[in-house]
Amino acid sequence: AQYMSIARTEDLFERVVSFSSPARGRALYAKAHFPPDHKWNRMKFECGDLSTQIIKTWLGRTIMVQWNETSPRPYTRHNLITGTKGTLAGYPWRAAVEGRGSYHEWMKQEEFEKLRTEFEHPLWKRMGQLAVKMGGHGGMDFIMLCRMVECLRRGEPLDQNVYEGAFWSAVRPLSAQSEAEGGAPQAFPDFTRGDWKRTKPLGIVA
Repeated sequence: AQYMSIARTEDLFERVVSFSSPARGRALYAKAHFPPDHKWNRMKFECGDLSTQIIKTWLGRTIMVQWNETSPRPYTRHNLITGTKGTLAGYPWRAAVEGRGSYHEWMKQEEFEKLRTEFEHPLWKRMGQLAVKMGGHGGMDFIMLCRMVECLRRGEPLDQNVYEGAFWSAVRPLSAQSEAEGGAPQAFPDFTRGDWKRTKPLGIVA
């Protein structure tokens, strides 16, 4: 959201719609693994196995958020960002970019590595190898903790402000309300009272 300048001068979450599949996975698991009188077999599961939210921003961008922790499937983070010049997907990482070969197929690994090197974030360039060594979701946990400590030690603002935290957290209750109303759009409150228009975009982290 920070690279899209959400709540930082350029754009803001406007509304969200949400739909979920039936809640079957947990109930079937409980039936197969626990006795009939077990609390989990007496429980009515209401949260769907797959929940999908579509967020619309003031600039017309769309963000899809999906949550699924019950369906059997290979591990994936389901990351995807697409724009007018190309698409970046992960996990596993792959890209298709206009002007860099055919964008009808994913780049070959060698070309993708060139792209990654060209656009690699300065923070990852500085501590990426150490982050991977220390672990935590491929190093991202280490990077986030290190950056937080750096900001605190230098007396700098953190990379996420309380308003961004509120916008991201609001997705959950607004989604629940949308589902309760059959997928009706729910408006995001402006937690900043208009100050997002004067909040500077997050500078590149060197």
